[in-house]
Amino acid sequence: MNVVPTSENGSPPVYREIAEELRGQIRSGRYADGDRLPGENTLMERHGVARATARQALSVLINEGLAVAVRGSGIYVRLFRPVRRHGARRLSKELWGQGRAIWQTDGEERGYEVDGLCVDETVADGHVARALGLTEGGGVLRRSRRYLVEGRPVQRAVSYLPLTVLVDSAAARRVREHDSGPGGIYARLAELGQAPAHFTEEIRVRMPTPEESQELRLAPGTPVLEVARTALTSEHRPVEFNEITMDGSAYVLQYDFDA
Repeated sequence: MNVVPTSENGSPPVYREIAEELRGQIRSGRYADGDRLPGENTLMERHGVARATARQALSVLINEGLAVAVRGSGIYVRLFRPVRRHGARRLSKELWGQGRAIWQTDGEERGYEVDGLCVDETVADGHVARALGLTEGGGVLRRSRRYLVEGRPVQRAVSYLPLTVLVDSAAARRVREHDSGPGGIYARLAELGQAPAHFTEEIRVRMPTPEESQELRLAPGTPVLEVARTALTSEHRPVEFNEITMDGSAYVLQYDFDA
């Protein structure tokens, strides 16, 4: 179907009409994941538009996360099923208490990997110290890592644990290792007598920093979800503060409530 290159009489801009046509072809299966989309020259000839219009149409799909540009090659379909992040269920003791990872709730059957893992000791700055109830400069163990699903970076997480909680024991030593063991650090905290019993999360949406865009390989215009989570014992003692930065286009947040 030819699209008349005009946006008069209240019709949508031409580049949006072209983008809608391509979007429909992707959703119908004509273009599958990994297929190369028509390039600028093809769109110019097919629709009788200028190069800038063809480029805008393709940019719409890239910004929506439906396509990705490969330098020197072209624009390719990139269909990624969002990760469903289950609110309270993923943090339940039933999960980590049985030696399962939190990610097993989010990732379901999909494979995930962790890279860039760094574990070190540092001092708590203002907001970390406040979250953990520490004096400024209090010592914390920091665990920083990036998560990938099907090879795509989806989040960066940095956890802080007060050093006063990590008394010398096998569990405390395991927390300092790259592999913290079955059930992760919450299971180790339970072994230390500091089992998380309450969690509080604050979520906000913002635009990423240049460093975050690069690390998460974000398409232009993609926001991030910033999650600040504090784990507390039954006595409401903070035992972990976690700052999570997620690719906003890669997640669906699910929360289940009883009325």
